Amino acid sequence: MSFPNEFIWGTASAAYQIEGGVSEGERGPSVWDTFSHIPGKIFENQNGDIACDAYHRYKEDIRLMAELGIHNYRFSISWARVIPDGFHVNPKGLEYYDRLVDCCLNYGITPWVTLYHWDLPQEVENQGGWTNRKTAKAFCWYAETVVRHFYERVRHWYTLNEPQCFIDLGYRTGTHAPGRRENRGQVFRAMHNALLAHGLAAKAMRSIDPGLMIGVATTGRLCYPASLKPSDREAAKAATFFLADENWCFTHHWFLDPLFFGHYPECGGTFLEPLAKSVPEADWADIQEKPDFIGMNIYHGMEAEATPEGAPSIKQKYTGYPCTATKWPVTPQVMYWGTKWIHERYGAPIIISENGQSGNDRIYLDGKVHDPDRIDFLKRYLRELERAIRDGVDIRGYFHWSFTDNFEWALGYGERFGLIYIDYPTQKRIPKDSAAWYAAMIKCNNLLF
Repeated sequence: MSFPNEFIWGTASAAYQIEGGVSEGERGPSVWDTFSHIPGKIFENQNGDIACDAYHRYKEDIRLMAELGIHNYRFSISWARVIPDGFHVNPKGLEYYDRLVDCCLNYGITPWVTLYHWDLPQEVENQGGWTNRKTAKAFCWYAETVVRHFYERVRHWYTLNEPQCFIDLGYRTGTHAPGRRENRGQVFRAMHNALLAHGLAAKAMRSIDPGLMIGVATTGRLCYPASLKPSDREAAKAATFFLADENWCFTHHWFLDPLFFGHYPECGGTFLEPLAKSVPEADWADIQEKPDFIGMNIYHGMEAEATPEGAPSIKQKYTGYPCTATKWPVTPQVMYWGTKWIHERYGAPIIISENGQSGNDRIYLDGKVHDPDRIDFLKRYLRELERAIRDGVDIRGYFHWSFTDNFEWALGYGERFGLIYIDYPTQKRIPKDSAAWYAAMIKCNNLLF
């Protein structure tokens, strides 16, 4: 099962999850600094103050990446490090990312930079955060500042990572920073402002250099059919793009339709209809900035079937369904069907910007970290990805989440997604068996069995 010769293989991380150094280089506090220090919000009251100490150890990590033959690295720039108060540029923040980008390039690693991976400056949140329309303009200025500084060295950009998460979990359920539980109208406004932020930023970035590759990283409900019957296939597709429930925000098309089509998805007869109609018409000229590629963060999906009446229905997983350490179901079929549904709807190239699993990893008595469950997971998901490519889905690359174990947001350090094991008391890096497997697969561009 070979992949195209030009296929892009990489790995990924995010600033707050790995950097640490939260008070160094004149960095300002982000919403995650504030949230993670509120007792009871994070597993065992952990925080990202030190994380993987990548602020000091980035050279070691990039060297290790190069030794494994991984030539593409997706990482994020911390808004709170570059513009600590949201309004004034911090030269020391830019200098840190200068060192990081140059280190990547020196090792022959192409940087893929995410401008926003959830670390909103606390000062911006104090003024309303994503529920304040001014945040979209502040993000645009931040994006323009960063891109103007790096565009000659960094050609691949993501504006936003998973707005479905930082809006839904941050402003609706309150389980992520900033921990707010807002009404539907405020959640809608927050998502709309995120869309406006992407559009304004992408427009500004393209004015700097129209040759930049600009994408978004999206996540949300993806369904696969219970059988190959046409009725089940249609049911899975319909369920993927279903809106009429409280999980409307956690869908791909509520975010992508505005960028590609210049309007919200059809939502007549739902509580979303009057909210969608309240949008100023002039906003669409700013929002509709089509991404050059769609980054899809895929971990698991839902099985759907057609009822006797032909309506889509989500099937409940059976007792004992295979799961990862996070108790997320292992559903490799979603890699085929999910990319198929998104490509059919938008026609844009797809990059798998995140995929992987958390495992109950540990250092064995031989001093190594054996993780056969992760290798099995990757084989299953990548097999489905290769099948989608063979069937005509335009998938250009795959980034494993994540390179190192890290701070997994509200789950703290209790989950390990990395190819590299972090022994947190010593910060020692230990490549897992999956790192060697991934390196071998990249080298031959073929799934190994």
